[in-house]
Amino acid sequence: MPPPWPPAAPPPACARSLADLLVALSAARALPKGQQLHGHLLKAGHLPATASSHAPIAHHLLTFYARCALPGDSLCAFLDLPAPPSPAAWSSLISSFSQNGLPAAAFDAFRRMLAAGVPATDRNIPSAAKAVAAAEDSSRPPLAPHALHGLSAKTPFAGDVFVGSSVLDMYAKCGHLADARRLFDEMPERNVVSWSALICGYADAGMHSAAMEIFRLALEEAVPVNDFTVSCILRVCAAATLFELGAQVHARSIKTALNASPFVGSSLVSLYSKCGLVECAYQVFGEAPERNLGIWNAGLNASAQHGHTTAAFQRFMDMQNAGFRPNSITFLSLITACSHAGLVDEGKRYFSLMKEYRIEPQAEHYAAMVDLLGRVGRISEALGLIESMPMEPPEYVWGALLMACRMFKDADTAAIAAKRLFETGSRSSGAHMLLSSTYAAAGRHMDAALARKAMRDAGVRKETGLSWLEAAGEVHTFVSNCRRHPRSNEIYNVLEKVGEKMEAAGYVADTSAVVKDVDKDEKQATMRYHSERLAIGFGLLIVPEGVPIRVMKNLRVCDDCHNAVKYLSKCTGRIVILRDNRRFHRFEDGVCSCGDFW
Repeated sequence: MPPPWPPAAPPPACARSLADLLVALSAARALPKGQQLHGHLLKAGHLPATASSHAPIAHHLLTFYARCALPGDSLCAFLDLPAPPSPAAWSSLISSFSQNGLPAAAFDAFRRMLAAGVPATDRNIPSAAKAVAAAEDSSRPPLAPHALHGLSAKTPFAGDVFVGSSVLDMYAKCGHLADARRLFDEMPERNVVSWSALICGYADAGMHSAAMEIFRLALEEAVPVNDFTVSCILRVCAAATLFELGAQVHARSIKTALNASPFVGSSLVSLYSKCGLVECAYQVFGEAPERNLGIWNAGLNASAQHGHTTAAFQRFMDMQNAGFRPNSITFLSLITACSHAGLVDEGKRYFSLMKEYRIEPQAEHYAAMVDLLGRVGRISEALGLIESMPMEPPEYVWGALLMACRMFKDADTAAIAAKRLFETGSRSSGAHMLLSSTYAAAGRHMDAALARKAMRDAGVRKETGLSWLEAAGEVHTFVSNCRRHPRSNEIYNVLEKVGEKMEAAGYVADTSAVVKDVDKDEKQATMRYHSERLAIGFGLLIVPEGVPIRVMKNLRVCDDCHNAVKYLSKCTGRIVILRDNRRFHRFEDGVCSCGDFW
């Protein structure tokens, strides 16, 4: 006899058991078993839900598919709910879209919920805020963050710490840091999410001092910071190369056991790598109790930036053997490693390998390939690669080609690259200076002068070259030929004494990059006190013997300074670790780790 239609509702006890089973499968993310149960529910007539006893089953099915990263199936489960859907069901649907990388669908569902007369709650406002924060700038309605904040302020949950923290996080991720700080100051109660959101917002915006200020305030108020907070502040220390402060944060993370987190681990690897202590970075990586893709990429990138190409390749194989699938960051680090070693064939192989993993090369991957080809003098091939790009080349791609032209004194291609770069709307002073110095290196001083005039006419000011080093918790910054430092006389004296030893050892200044057509002595005077040399001179005064002198520079180190520091390391017996905007250089006994290839 055929079953009655519509099917009879299951007994309440049976419905509760089915719902409890779905909850267990959802927690375990047991997709095959959950799909079998879904099929059984359909065959037994429990779905689509037509009775109130069916609704919890459909709701738990919605959550199950959300946790299994299948938001489309979550939507199907939502549509199987009896009308009208409950506020809890709407919240689960919005959360499913938001957690699974569909911010536009999440925000659209939130708006449809409001249009259906369902009020915003402390469950769906955080999901909507997450969706707004995750949306691309081009697709996000310009007033969406403020509109959502205004809506939340009108609900009974305006003072709720979780709602407030989610709105603050949204403001921070959307770049509205003034609004984020205002909300932070007005919150009647804060939790670790509130503090972390503001710290990371400042960190992502490059406002390092503001991030440090909030972190110190959090420690003063005994906020129980988590691994996300520590990871953010370590990124600040890495970006600003604040080694001593970063080491203190590392020590604190050990005391609180937060160093076991792979997020903290990856930030520590980056910190030590960017501060020039790659051995410490390797040690942190080797001792990590748990590894995710982020810490594998951090270790691989450390090897690439320090010119340890073989180690980078080995780490890539180890990562694959550990079951991790590489992403776009992985391949960018691999191509960078090839670039720093001039391994063109290997770089091309990794670039092609991206497609096997269904990863489309982005502009930064093309820039790395242009850099790789340009470093070995294959400039016409690099230009051809740029012209074959499926997207419009951004300015840093043309900048990589322009740098190669400077290295090989290819003034004609440099003019083409500079023209295309300026067409992107760039106002980069570096491009103008590269073009001018390329002309100068090729002996075309009239063209060099015209390039500098074009820069002045465009109202572009030359970026100031800065070098700095950290000592006793203080950062000392230098610019070329500057005497503002309190110990300038001592710095210049020690450099003059070391300079005499260097010249006796065979050092001869290379003045080919001086853009002005002046006499030899004036050119040498211009080169002698570049910012990195002043910083190293200060390091000779204050850094104890046996401890490397670590200097950071915001521009590429010039050929002459690179050669001079090699001689300096040999004549003084000191190790100098110099990070410019291209890579790390470790100078020891007259030799640089880059092999004069940077």
